[in-house]
Amino acid sequence: MSPQDPLFDLQQKVALVTGASRGIGEAIARTLAAHGAHVIVSSRKADACDRVVRDIGEAGGRSEAMACHIGEPAQITALMQAIEAKHGRLDILVNNAATNPYFGHVIDTDLGAFQKTVDVNIRGYFFTTTQAAKLMQKNGGGAVVNIASISGVVPGPNQGIYSITKAAVIAMTKVFASECAAMGVRVNAVLPGITETKFASALVQDEALLGQYLDHVPLQRVAQPSELAGAVLYFVSPAASYTTGVCLPVDGGYLVK
Repeated sequence: MSPQDPLFDLQQKVALVTGASRGIGEAIARTLAAHGAHVIVSSRKADACDRVVRDIGEAGGRSEAMACHIGEPAQITALMQAIEAKHGRLDILVNNAATNPYFGHVIDTDLGAFQKTVDVNIRGYFFTTTQAAKLMQKNGGGAVVNIASISGVVPGPNQGIYSITKAAVIAMTKVFASECAAMGVRVNAVLPGITETKFASALVQDEALLGQYLDHVPLQRVAQPSELAGAVLYFVSPAASYTTGVCLPVDGGYLVK
């Protein structure tokens, strides 16, 4: 597949998208493949990614499935070693895999939910990025996009530890952008509002909570996964060659109201 605009041409690029078997990650994987990247579609189970890989292939794109649970550091290392052995490079990383196992008052957060959320949303993003950046440096640089959340700016109700981890992702984005610029690695973040996904179903399907949320959204609706993918495409493309350290809300205007 070859895009018309060279500013968004990802030909010859190898991209890794975590949490790509559904939702926002799937939409991102499809979009990057449509613009020429070879996309590694990753989630905890490779077979869960097979449908996405098949659909990308039917659309004329290139992709493959590789399993990785980013909450397990050894699996991150194995994934990066497999990518380097097979492709010799990594040009794009999209940290999208995340978890939110607890919904309730922050003071009732148990240790298990706390640890799982931190292990995936902070430690997982951190060590996936450190290893990806080292591999990118070997080939002159690359681009990282972290999927954070507007909850990292304005904490979501009953989403205390999740909001804390997403605030950490925003800080992490700025740290890596500053320290990896000399390596040719750009690091940016996308901050979605509520999006129509299985991940957000508890909020989307609760009419009272959804109504309260939409009262603060000028566009008066939730996002579709595909509406997040364009921001990611910009950040990883030649069009964003002078853009790093940016945390971009894609939230229907929630943070401005």
